[in-house]
Amino acid sequence: MNISIFGLGYVGVVCCACFSKEGHNVIGVDIERAKVDLINNGKATIIEGGLEEQIQDSVSKNLLSATQDYKLAVLNSEISFVCVGTPSLANGSINLAYIYDVVKQIATVIKEKNSFHTIVIRSTVKPGTLKVCKEIIEDISGKKDGESFGVVSNPEFLREGTAMKDFINPPYTVIGTTSQRSLNALNDLYKNIKAPVYSIKPEEAEMIKYANNNFHAMKITFANEIGNICKANNVDGHVVMDLVAKDTKLNLSPYYLKPGFAFGGSCLPKDVRGLTNQAKNLDLQTPLLSSLIESNNYQIQKGLELIYDTGKRKIGFLGFAFKSGTDDLRESPIVEVIETLIGKGFDLKVYDSNVHLSSLLGKNKEYVNSHIPHIYKLLKENVDDVIENSDVLVIGNNAKEFSKILPTISSEKIIIDLVRVDKNLTSKDNYIGICW
Repeated sequence: MNISIFGLGYVGVVCCACFSKEGHNVIGVDIERAKVDLINNGKATIIEGGLEEQIQDSVSKNLLSATQDYKLAVLNSEISFVCVGTPSLANGSINLAYIYDVVKQIATVIKEKNSFHTIVIRSTVKPGTLKVCKEIIEDISGKKDGESFGVVSNPEFLREGTAMKDFINPPYTVIGTTSQRSLNALNDLYKNIKAPVYSIKPEEAEMIKYANNNFHAMKITFANEIGNICKANNVDGHVVMDLVAKDTKLNLSPYYLKPGFAFGGSCLPKDVRGLTNQAKNLDLQTPLLSSLIESNNYQIQKGLELIYDTGKRKIGFLGFAFKSGTDDLRESPIVEVIETLIGKGFDLKVYDSNVHLSSLLGKNKEYVNSHIPHIYKLLKENVDDVIENSDVLVIGNNAKEFSKILPTISSEKIIIDLVRVDKNLTSKDNYIGICW
């Protein structure tokens, strides 16, 4: 393929080297003469293992060149990658000016082209950026998205120091576009990359890099806070965190990484409070760990706001143990929601096939009798009774029966799903998902 790459910084120059290594004809574009000259002389613009050798090889084979002439680059390519910087502004927001400047340049050339052109945003951008780029190109070129051009969000997952290896061995390739022609072109371009390809909505593709990097930052901060507490207790933090990382069933897995409602139960809230209290007694600051309960409470408030926003007073709860397959009501976040609504005078009905006073044993029975007997009185044995006599139905846990019931519920009733019993549903019409 013929490819133009705008921006010869870290991401752009690695893309130049790796795409040309695959045999594609690549033209690098930059406003800085010095970077253009470096590439044309077989030199790298950054320090990265194996990069300069590949640039030198690609230039010698006439597969890679660089220019300041954006018009020349677009006219002689079918795909343009935008790899310019998106620095932070003083208030922390992202500066997209360089992205839009390049897109405007490309749009003026597309106006003159007769062939289809794909514009790929490789830089890290906020959700909605691709939509703005599409509108800019349509306005300047007078041509229509999907007919004369296509726009794509294709985030990179490159680490400094291992960028060349990461390019050919990424965790996955993400392609966000509404253009089938552009999707086909990107699939063809990455066909030799041995990694799964995920075709998703543009806004989802734009969000993934932020989610990844913030997750990495959170993990580093978490390990540091645990390490500080370990050292204060004369414990080797590396031994502890090495074992944490060896648990791929729960710790390093998708298990606790699905957006939804608040955590609860007899372990997590208690142990978060216990550890942060330990840290406080040791005169240690744990901003991340200390924020967990506050963030969890915010998610409970989000669930309440969804209910308030319906304007309805007759609310039915399907599932109120803290997770399906258990009768454990201790620190169930759904219990807190129900108690708040009782205090505000809502008409409530509750159903949970696992929660019946006659079958509760031990601490669960004791908890119901001593803490929430008023809620137990709202419990109905028949789920149909709850559905028929409620205007709003709140799905509180992931019991299998609720996924089967969901399609049978009348469209006149509002459904608020806190757990996503059907992963194919997103908020629309009478169905409201808390995070989807």
